[in-house]
Amino acid sequence: MASALYPGLRLRLPTPLSLGAWAAAVVLAPDLRSKILLTLPAFLVPAAMWTLAGPSRWVIGFFAAAWLLPPLPIPLGNSGPHLCLVLAAVGSFTGLLWSSSWRIPASPLNAALLTLFVVLLASIGSAAIDSGAAVAAQSLARVALFGVAVYIFFFTAHGPGSGIDTFRAIRSIYWFAALSALFACLDFYFQFPAPAGYGSQFIWLDSGIFRRAQGLFYEASTLGNFCAFFLILIAVCLTRGRADSPVSRKALFLGGGLFFTALVLSYSRASLINVAVALCVLAWRNRDRLRPGRLVLLIAGGVAAGAFVVWRVFPVFAETYWLRMAASVDYLLSGNERLFSGRIASWNILAEWLAAHPWQAFVGIGYKTLPYTNYLGAPVVGDNMYLTLLVETGIAGLATLVWLNVAILRAAAQASRRPDPKSAFCGTWVLCFWAGQTVQMLSGDLLTYWRVLPAYLFVLALAVRP
Repeated sequence: MASALYPGLRLRLPTPLSLGAWAAAVVLAPDLRSKILLTLPAFLVPAAMWTLAGPSRWVIGFFAAAWLLPPLPIPLGNSGPHLCLVLAAVGSFTGLLWSSSWRIPASPLNAALLTLFVVLLASIGSAAIDSGAAVAAQSLARVALFGVAVYIFFFTAHGPGSGIDTFRAIRSIYWFAALSALFACLDFYFQFPAPAGYGSQFIWLDSGIFRRAQGLFYEASTLGNFCAFFLILIAVCLTRGRADSPVSRKALFLGGGLFFTALVLSYSRASLINVAVALCVLAWRNRDRLRPGRLVLLIAGGVAAGAFVVWRVFPVFAETYWLRMAASVDYLLSGNERLFSGRIASWNILAEWLAAHPWQAFVGIGYKTLPYTNYLGAPVVGDNMYLTLLVETGIAGLATLVWLNVAILRAAAQASRRPDPKSAFCGTWVLCFWAGQTVQMLSGDLLTYWRVLPAYLFVLALAVRP
């Protein structure tokens, strides 16, 4: 009898023994970092199995992880590795599994995206020569992060993800974004301890020194740009009928209050300009069928509601913010360089270096090397996507960026005129937002916002896919 049972016991024992040993290793791990690393498989394996059950699941999971989870407390990179990159790796594997679904046509938009990626990749050679292997490795990592956004675009527009339901996907990412904005507001109010590697951006008030709202992102500017994107979604929804809107009116007003409040708390003036430009484009696109008074009333009402919430919850901050906006207008009218928060000094450094080394403008010094290299004498933060790419990737990089911006605006404008209401909605959304984005690129390196850039290209893919 025992001999008959033994083979079955021998087959079944390894599993509980292995699980017990794993649990014991977690308990006995010497520090929190080791415990996290040991418990990761318990979350990653089921998540990977669920994700691989459908070709598009990993995309939505990527956005949830990127916006709702912090980086891991591991000393790797500027702020630690992020779990959303695991989902990106799963997405690469998914693309191989459904390789027969890929159909990438020749188009100016596709060519511009691929060309920019190739130019950034080629600049790594300059980074290695001018700044050494360590800086070149960081440059390669940044190119790979940009490549995630490019991959999501092609996966959704011309690959296995082309069958994803447009409005259902938008509703999902809208609620992920709203939760992320809510956390950003709570983070500012309670001043939660920021994970290591986050940007040191503070506001000096009479009641104390507060870290600018940045939520789970690396810096406040990323949060501001992120909120601007979804505020434009809300504006586009309000210009259309309920049946042609992916989000209900109640959800729009709830999210609008969260996004506007988080945008204000991020202290990002450039993102406000982005929203203003986008709203002007939206008003122009709807000039024939939308009464200007109604649009102005809707926008003014939303701004007033958000301003009231900020004033009631953060009265001292609201007063300081208003004074900052008023001072910005004075600086603009008087030509005061303080309007640009020190950016002029950085731009002068880059311009003088280019004038002294004009030949370097042809090849660049390597993508995303300016903040880390001493090749110019000291690290420099460009805070201007056009000037930064000129220095880092040369004339080819700058020309390709301009080409890409034009291609995105043209493709989005064409999609906004499609008879399909879902494609037209996404096209209008991207057209308005990217018009503001091209302006905001004058004061920020927006292509480096790798945790939000994939969402922008994802919606673009939903608009232009066949």
